Amino acid sequence: MPEMDRRRTERLTDQEALDFHREPTPGKLAIAPTKPMATQRDLALAYSPGVAVPVRAIADDPSAVYDYTSKGNMVAVVTNGTAILGLGDLGPAAAKPVMEGKSVLFKRFADIDSVDVEVTYKNPDQFVECVAGFGDTFGGINLEDVAAPDCFEIEARLRAELDIPVFHDDQHGTAIIASAALINACDVTGKRMENLKVCLVGGGAAGLSVLALIQRLGVRPSNTVLVDKDGVVHRGRNDLHPRLAEHAIDTRMRNLSEAVAGADCLIGLSAGGVVTQDMVKSMAKNPIIFAMANPVPEITPEEVAAVRPDAIMATGRSDYPNQVNNVLGFPYIFRGALDVRARTINEDMKLAAAHALAELARQDTPDEVAAAYRGERLQYGPKYLIPTPFDPRLITWVPPYVARAAQETGVARKPLSDPDAYTRTLARRLDPTAAVQQRVTAGARAHNRTIVFAEGEEPSVIRAAFQFQNSRMGKAVLVAREDIAKQNMRALGLPDDTLEVWNARLSDRNPQFVDFLYGRLQREGYLRRDVQRLVNTDRNVFSACMVACGVADGMVTGYTRHADVAMRDVQLVLDPAADRRIIGLTICVSKGRTLVVGDVSVTEFPSASELADITEGAARAARRLGLTPRAALMSFSNFGNPMGERAEKMQEAVRILDARGVDFEYEGEMAPDIALDPAHHDIYPFSRLTDEANVLVMPAVHSASIATRLLKTAGGANVIGPVLVGFEKPVQICRLGAPVSEIVSLAAFAAYDLGEAEQQA
Repeated sequence: MPEMDRRRTERLTDQEALDFHREPTPGKLAIAPTKPMATQRDLALAYSPGVAVPVRAIADDPSAVYDYTSKGNMVAVVTNGTAILGLGDLGPAAAKPVMEGKSVLFKRFADIDSVDVEVTYKNPDQFVECVAGFGDTFGGINLEDVAAPDCFEIEARLRAELDIPVFHDDQHGTAIIASAALINACDVTGKRMENLKVCLVGGGAAGLSVLALIQRLGVRPSNTVLVDKDGVVHRGRNDLHPRLAEHAIDTRMRNLSEAVAGADCLIGLSAGGVVTQDMVKSMAKNPIIFAMANPVPEITPEEVAAVRPDAIMATGRSDYPNQVNNVLGFPYIFRGALDVRARTINEDMKLAAAHALAELARQDTPDEVAAAYRGERLQYGPKYLIPTPFDPRLITWVPPYVARAAQETGVARKPLSDPDAYTRTLARRLDPTAAVQQRVTAGARAHNRTIVFAEGEEPSVIRAAFQFQNSRMGKAVLVAREDIAKQNMRALGLPDDTLEVWNARLSDRNPQFVDFLYGRLQREGYLRRDVQRLVNTDRNVFSACMVACGVADGMVTGYTRHADVAMRDVQLVLDPAADRRIIGLTICVSKGRTLVVGDVSVTEFPSASELADITEGAARAARRLGLTPRAALMSFSNFGNPMGERAEKMQEAVRILDARGVDFEYEGEMAPDIALDPAHHDIYPFSRLTDEANVLVMPAVHSASIATRLLKTAGGANVIGPVLVGFEKPVQICRLGAPVSEIVSLAAFAAYDLGEAEQQA
């Protein structure tokens, strides 16, 4: 199975996980106001006396709470910490990192605000009383990591007491995704649900919910055998709690081997390694095997393939095809439920989500999904039964199914009046920062390039190189003295053979690099011994030679030197690409819009011709990021009013672009408010921009730097870069002393290469 060979499990060190949760601010969540709080008037409207008006409105009409507060987009993630991941009962405090993580996923994938709530009660009565007491504050309750069998009673009672969706994701999330995969597995194999013989291994919350949902899909109870840790669940056992007893059958089967024999489908939600190859051999033709125990499945796809090449496999792991991942479900199920103000999440809504996921997998896959699989265009079939978690279509595809099911079953308080408008609203909820980074990361993984980290003795650079390689974005090579690099690797808790190390002075490639560089510099005052010294002692020069001579695909530097020094070093070795200008771009993401700003770091006072070059380079990069470029050449002036030397330069750049006949929208000179607000285009009906600009070309480096820093510090924008574009080979220069995350991000950009032709994106 070649796909498996290419997908290595990502290994995370304990220190990486701790640093991620601690730096730069402890935890993963923060609260930000949605209204300005800049003036006394703002405060008066937000609190006293203005707040009294919506208070009275809600008192008169309780449903108005959805209109005047955040309730309609707020979910509480609630636990008592009795079943944390696979770690067991570690208590509510230990559960908090997991619950914060769940809240982050709500925001990332469905733009739902979420608060984690850890309660101390293990007794179901106390737990229910506590959550019921505060539950009406929220638009929905997501129960998480509550141990079975108490979780069944707790969810049922809270659903009865609260008039909002209550959803235990450990039960229903897995059930919905697994059901979607089963729908398509049956379609691919030609099996029919009503004839399917199913063996389900695992009597916990997830297993019982899967069993209940697939039976609603048509699987007959008489054709299902449930096996828990004590064997087959049969009516002769006296150790069954009520939810297990519901699925007990009359049978002579007593163990897993007997239950699996002749089965069409084996669903595992139990423990690693409990299924053997002999069991798999005994299954029916074209067996469907969902081995979803994590991190070790009940049986691995490799083990199954060795004895049953006709099998269809799904697991809970990301390094195998068909990952059953709950993030495919809960964000979008809650999104649909909240948007129609549903009173509950019922069985029809769960089935609607399963059918939505199954149907989405049958559609043609977008570029983002193909890039995540190294350019392979996934097609519906045995190895692609359900969408991948990062499929950007999920947000616009699944919630409408859920919302319609809520309407049709009478639990929606606010039915959708315009489904098409609703879909457009969902599309706007996509996190543009994540979309940009996802595209770059997926593209880097698709290319699997070798990136040189020039300052390879620095602990932060080593950590960045490890994270880059460990995240499967490519191969990392350190330029360093081996003994120091390996010593620092061990100090960081990394195996000292994790990363490849090249010593500039001792490399057997030195003669080749010296010949190459001397050929470039011999007429610029450099003697051969000068070049030899540069190659031996300057890691930027050596790294750039590795890239220029094809040993590596790109490089990252800048951690120990100022950017202008690093730039001069690299330019001794590498030239601009043909017909390109080296420019620095910053990608700013704020309030739903992505802006590419340039030049932020290279040409201090560009001429009109250089500004035209910068505009073309920035537009190419924007296309590579998935944007349709609309470039605005920025100024204090709007189309000649008022006039000034800087405005004239921007006007001339526009005329140069006119003469070049470029294939993207551009306009200028113009001020930011005119460029970014389409409403102002009525004032200037001749403007060639059909919508708000997304590429901003600044008149000078200082104005670009000031603008992007203002966007970041005062405007709260997420800022990526500066990112270099225009070298003949990918080069990225980080800030002096940059954090590890920035180095990793720039390494990803080097691997993705914004300068590539758009058709390769």
